[in-house]
Amino acid sequence: MTVEPTVAPGSELHERILNTIRFLAVDAVERANSGHPGTPMALAGPAFEIFDNHLRFDPSDPDWPLRDRFVLSAGHASMLQYALLHLFGYDLPLEELVNFRQLGSRTAGHPEYGHTPGVEVTTGPLGQGIAHAVGMALAHRMTRSQFGAGDASEGGPGHQLVYGIAGDGDLMEGVSSEACSLAGHLGLGNLIFLYDDNQITIDGRTNLSFSEDVVGRFEAQRWHVQSVDGLDLPGLRAALVAAREAPDRPSLVVMRTTIGFGSPNKADTSAAHGAPLGAEEVKLTKQALGWPLEPAFLVPDDVRAYGERRAAEKRAEREAADAAHSRWSAAHAERAAA
Repeated sequence: MTVEPTVAPGSELHERILNTIRFLAVDAVERANSGHPGTPMALAGPAFEIFDNHLRFDPSDPDWPLRDRFVLSAGHASMLQYALLHLFGYDLPLEELVNFRQLGSRTAGHPEYGHTPGVEVTTGPLGQGIAHAVGMALAHRMTRSQFGAGDASEGGPGHQLVYGIAGDGDLMEGVSSEACSLAGHLGLGNLIFLYDDNQITIDGRTNLSFSEDVVGRFEAQRWHVQSVDGLDLPGLRAALVAAREAPDRPSLVVMRTTIGFGSPNKADTSAAHGAPLGAEEVKLTKQALGWPLEPAFLVPDDVRAYGERRAAEKRAEREAADAAHSRWSAAHAERAAA
């Protein structure tokens, strides 16, 4: 199986898309004077790769039953998810990003289920999102088994994939260890997590309190484990394809990343974690990445057009999936009616 990118990594358009995601997050946190800019800056590329080339969804119908699920267990990086939802055409207009963390907005400090279109589960307490994702993957597996849905190409139910992003803090929590142990034991091959290994906490470097062999731990828990550089998007794409080809094991892709990517003075430090960069550092970061200083919350026209085109293509993919499911239901009427 191969996945061809819809926009070439490293192209001018691709870089504009990633910087749009980064600076929507930076500008939102700056305006709110509260939030976590560093992780969205680091994960713009990997998260965009998931949404653009792997995740199956219909932005016009966030509750479409056959969609894949995305869980941002590192919920403090909520602006990463909000920026992606906005660009891919969910009902989350730019004004909602401008009003990040404000009373009455749909862009809370941490993602909230039922409040923001496209958010599958409320996350915030670290590790909780991983446990929810394990439950989702198990539910899909049970659905497939109960309906005797067979191969995914046949269009039966229960073949959804669950993608997630977790950080160092998530993996420090007991709930994540227990849930991941269960996922490995059950062989939930429809569960794929990216591990954001930035080695930074809000208090400093992770080695202040965490020295665990994460790869060894997950291998012992019967996960399929791969490692890539967080900037190597072709390598990440290959790893995600390989994860889908390991159907009997959940997958973890370990990514070494730099929190606050692009910030001249705060990248790879805890200063980029849980506070605004500050007006001067925002200016320096935009200059360093070749981004206009004004206006804030800039979405270039070609980036907007790309998101609209991909949203239409995602809807077309949904129609094809629905048609396949209808054919399966007609061929297995008794099971489909159960």
